[in-house]
Amino acid sequence: MRHLELHRTSRIGWLRASVLGANDGLISTASLIVGVAAAGSSTSAVLVSGVAGLLAGALSMAAGEYVSVSSQADTEQADLARERAELATDPASEHAELTAIWVARGLTPELAGQVATHLTAHDALGAHARDELGLIEIHAARPIQAALASAGSFAVGAALPLAMVLVAPGPALVTTVVGASLVLLAILGGVAARVGGAPLLRGTLRVLFWGALAMGITAAAGALFGAAA
Repeated sequence: MRHLELHRTSRIGWLRASVLGANDGLISTASLIVGVAAAGSSTSAVLVSGVAGLLAGALSMAAGEYVSVSSQADTEQADLARERAELATDPASEHAELTAIWVARGLTPELAGQVATHLTAHDALGAHARDELGLIEIHAARPIQAALASAGSFAVGAALPLAMVLVAPGPALVTTVVGASLVLLAILGGVAARVGGAPLLRGTLRVLFWGALAMGITAAAGALFGAAA
């Protein structure tokens, strides 16, 4: 029976975009809400600011991820096209290059040459993509997947502090949003660490630190501008 293994590296494509989107949505929207509320704005003004931040942020995340990952995909395709051309015009040099890679990994020159010969016969472009360029399927750039994951997760993260605006009384709005956001950030950091295989405490603390710092700075700025108005 075939032995199946599930590795966390297969999650890198969507996990990075999802965690980044949810973290950014929660921190940026909570910070925006706290800053506007600290300036003395009405609940309706805070809510409108939060909704605008959610929409703008989600679209910005989607566009940014799509453009950046598309650029990565273009680079990968250009490298593959160059490698394909080199295999067609100078296969001997490419074989020698692949042999040298396996020698550097610890094989004898004779065995490395045999490995290069077998890999070339099986899938020459795939062998060079993997061993020379470092391109493998699970790490391949997927622009649409990254864009949708970022936008969706940003919206989910941003919706959480927005919900606090609807249920928190006016005087307690800032403390409620900050407290709830820190709890949610801790959960998000823990989940991301768990899924990615990182230490739970470290993943939680680093998210909490940056979230608390962002909300603290925006709250101070909002209070300062509110007092000056």
